[in-house]
Amino acid sequence: MKTQLKPILKWVGGKRQLLDKILPLIPQDIDTYYEPFAGGLAVLLALQPNKAVVNDLNRDLINFYIDVKNNPNELINTIKIFKNEKDEFYKIRSMDRNEEYSSLDSVIKSARFYYLNKTAYNGLYRVNSSGFFNAPYGAYKTFSLDEDNLKGVSNYFKKHKVKFYNKSYEKVLKNVKCGDFVYIDPPYFDTFTQYTKGQFGKEEQIKLKLLCDELNKKGVKFLLSNSDTDFIKDLYKNYKIEKVVVKRYINCDGKNRNNFTEVLVRNY
Repeated sequence: MKTQLKPILKWVGGKRQLLDKILPLIPQDIDTYYEPFAGGLAVLLALQPNKAVVNDLNRDLINFYIDVKNNPNELINTIKIFKNEKDEFYKIRSMDRNEEYSSLDSVIKSARFYYLNKTAYNGLYRVNSSGFFNAPYGAYKTFSLDEDNLKGVSNYFKKHKVKFYNKSYEKVLKNVKCGDFVYIDPPYFDTFTQYTKGQFGKEEQIKLKLLCDELNKKGVKFLLSNSDTDFIKDLYKNYKIEKVVVKRYINCDGKNRNNFTEVLVRNY
């Protein structure tokens, strides 16, 4: 029996509230599960496949997951050192401006990543043109850490063949084969895309669609999430497209946090 797990991180565009729509669409018999745009890993942690390849261009995100797998206790103890205070937040946020940051212990950087994720405004991961984290302080009353869930995720990573990569999605999907399954959750078209230094605009969306065509030719089943726009629907018009309703929480005014429609695209 699977242990119920949930995402450790807040993530813009996270899929927890869409699991009831996504999970029934995923084939039962999968050799290796691929997620080339990792984010919060809501789908992976709900599905818990025996073999998985997790990838993201965000190096801090992937390093965090690697430390969750390999150093959960040390990570938890380090996170507990940080305080949910404004001055502390900006002090910790500025660490990546220091030349010595790259040589810091991995667990310290991963604890910083978690702390900023939980204390920055709306859990927003945003970087400037130099790649420095620049989301503002969220001023939340509490700074929580679900130790049991983190350890549970760590155990799942350890007991199953879950591999982590910090590559382009093209490279990580190069060797995918028939029998594997790919869940693709890229930065959405015409929405916030500052997860890394680069952007994910119209050209990148077209490039991703061409890769989906290659997956289809190989007989690889894929499911893709994206924004409900005419551009995306026209781009994937030869595939099955289903609209789903989701509530997104980026607007600072709670009254404007409305329901939006997204699309799920699949080739099976």
